[in-house]
Amino acid sequence: MYIPEHNTKVSGSALLPFAVFIVIYLGAGLIQQARGVQMAFYQFPSVTAMFFAVITAFAMTREPFNKSIHIFSRGASKEDVITMLLIYVLAGAFSAVAGAMGGRDATVNLGLSVIAPQYLTAGMFIISAFMGTATGTSMGTIGAIVPIAAGLADKGGLSMPLMVGACIGGAMFGDNLSMISDTTIAATKSQGCEMKDKFRLNFYIALPAAVLTMLILLFIGRPEHAVNIAGLAYDPLKVLPYLAVLLMALLGMNVFLVLTCGIFLSGIIGMLTGSIDLFIFAQNIWKGFTSMDEVFFLTLFCAGMSELVMHNGGLAWLVQKLQTMMKGARSAQLGIAALVSLTDCATANNTVAIVISGNVAKEVSRAYRVDPRKTASLLDIFSCIVQGFLPYGAQMLSATALVNAYYGTGEVTSLDFIPYVWYCWLLLLFGLLSIFFPYADGVIRKKPWNWE
Repeated sequence: MYIPEHNTKVSGSALLPFAVFIVIYLGAGLIQQARGVQMAFYQFPSVTAMFFAVITAFAMTREPFNKSIHIFSRGASKEDVITMLLIYVLAGAFSAVAGAMGGRDATVNLGLSVIAPQYLTAGMFIISAFMGTATGTSMGTIGAIVPIAAGLADKGGLSMPLMVGACIGGAMFGDNLSMISDTTIAATKSQGCEMKDKFRLNFYIALPAAVLTMLILLFIGRPEHAVNIAGLAYDPLKVLPYLAVLLMALLGMNVFLVLTCGIFLSGIIGMLTGSIDLFIFAQNIWKGFTSMDEVFFLTLFCAGMSELVMHNGGLAWLVQKLQTMMKGARSAQLGIAALVSLTDCATANNTVAIVISGNVAKEVSRAYRVDPRKTASLLDIFSCIVQGFLPYGAQMLSATALVNAYYGTGEVTSLDFIPYVWYCWLLLLFGLLSIFFPYADGVIRKKPWNWE
């Protein structure tokens, strides 16, 4: 049996902190909803529920308190966690400044003037998928696209959850397939295969899900009522920050530089057009930073707690249980999919989930003769599926925070979007079909894997 590096403990009870978070957060929300309380899932803040889960993880760690703090800090300070936190605050600042200077309204009015409302939802899915594939970052895609999608849904009479769900699905499509995505890199490097081979197999599994999603959105993504889009005014100059952000991202520019340039370009245009002054510009940067406080602290706490859970043997226990259920190549593939999915639930980070599961998956592939290119594809697909509709995942939380920032309330929760991330649900279906009916495997059989 393989046990993850730096961990010698195996304990199912180590997963209790995640159960504490889920029971408290979902339980409190369901109780308040049954009582007819408005904004039921915001009566007990998710960060507070996560704080109680963190306390549980500390209480279960049989180490001196200072050592436990060190373990927690190690998880919270990982490079990918800090990267996500910086993307959160920069995306919030860009959204706030662009909105304050009128860029969001201008972009929304332009979109409604050019694209018929009945095609907007499918159009946002395609744009998000294209941007996610080109940039390799679902977080950057969501940060740039969701504020526009919120405005289009609001003014176009479209379903907000469906529109945002389409954006999240498109972003996860790109994250899963992009050659420069960290999930693609982690999956292929851990299995020792080429990106182009993994992409080819992955594409045959993801494409049917994407096409079916687009068709569904064309039929059900229509306005709920007639929309008058005549005479919508927009200043093309105020649309420029969003176009610039999209273009820079597609050219492969670093996401931090993209968002920072977007912030200052919005500010300069706002001051040139008289929409804002220097002080309003500065205030909105800070407003954008603080609008992301919930997702910021939730991610920070979850990352540290995940490290404690790993140290206490929770993930090793998952590995052990899954390995006992593997009997052949097909069950091994299901085990790999389940392993990375459960690890993603535990870590709330699809790249981290792949890194943690990668060595185990490689050993399972060798033992049961599963082609490593298929294993890499499964790792990437199922981690992205779970990440796409995980209520406390970075993508869902970021989208929720941006929508709430648009409305200026805390009325929307991540649970509102989960049923509408059609692409991830359909990718789950085709991912499972690719295991039981390996219709895509012909792509890799043309070039057999050398096991020696």
